[in-house]
Amino acid sequence: MRMCTLSTWLALVAFCACSKSNDATGGNGKDSTIVPVRKGWKLVWHDEFDYKGLPDPTKWGYEEGFVRNNEEQYYTKARAENAMVDAGMLTITARKESYPNAAYQSGSTDWKKKNEFASYTSACLITRAQASWTYGRFEVKARLPKGKGVWPAIWTLGFGSWPDAGEIDIMEHVGFEPGRIHTNVHYIRTTDNKYATQMRSLTLANIVDSFHVYALEWNEKELIWFIDDVEVNRFQTDKSGQAFHKNHYLLLNLAMGGSWGGWIDASSLPQKYTIDYVRVFQKESKPNN
Repeated sequence: MRMCTLSTWLALVAFCACSKSNDATGGNGKDSTIVPVRKGWKLVWHDEFDYKGLPDPTKWGYEEGFVRNNEEQYYTKARAENAMVDAGMLTITARKESYPNAAYQSGSTDWKKKNEFASYTSACLITRAQASWTYGRFEVKARLPKGKGVWPAIWTLGFGSWPDAGEIDIMEHVGFEPGRIHTNVHYIRTTDNKYATQMRSLTLANIVDSFHVYALEWNEKELIWFIDDVEVNRFQTDKSGQAFHKNHYLLLNLAMGGSWGGWIDASSLPQKYTIDYVRVFQKESKPNN
């Protein structure tokens, strides 16, 4: 073991002092995690999951029911079987089980309403009513589920109709492509007023066995995606009008099947999507000279 020099020791003391100044409360009123300082950025919102129980309701809400993309999971609200915090982690669990569909209507042909019972359950946590941001660095450390049919994501949505209000996919993974991580943006092009996307992807080892940090840096001019601090994608915001100059909220979800997730290997369930932390930073204001 190498011995610390005096200058190294002083630097560590300063680091810890600065980190503690960024501390914020978690779901139990006390967050024991010291968040490392990121130079030039100020921590404005986070959840370190240093508590036990359901996700902190002051930070998270839920989508409910069948929501989009003909996905087969039914999103439940505040149900520990699908979203639970323990041992410093948030776990979103997809299960194969019969679950009553609150929107069921006999004789309906609407895919959201026609089935009395869902065959799968999961959770989608959102900050829509709790917090939203224009610009910043969004950082999530996560370990992904595996198996055909799983579709975990970290993403943001603007307030308004889709895709006009914009969507930023910080991380998406579909189980039929083991190790493949996708980053994407959905928007309306200013040049012809048509829907467009810009996807860039990367293959990683051990996404289901190890944690990786998925991040987005968003400023007035561009969106930049990172995986473990390696740049993956870059998008110029002037291509999309005002969609990326207005507030977005954050979503964490584990979808099953649907238009992209595809066939579900039910024998692989339950599957767990584990999140170590979620952090939002914004640029520090430069002092006036």
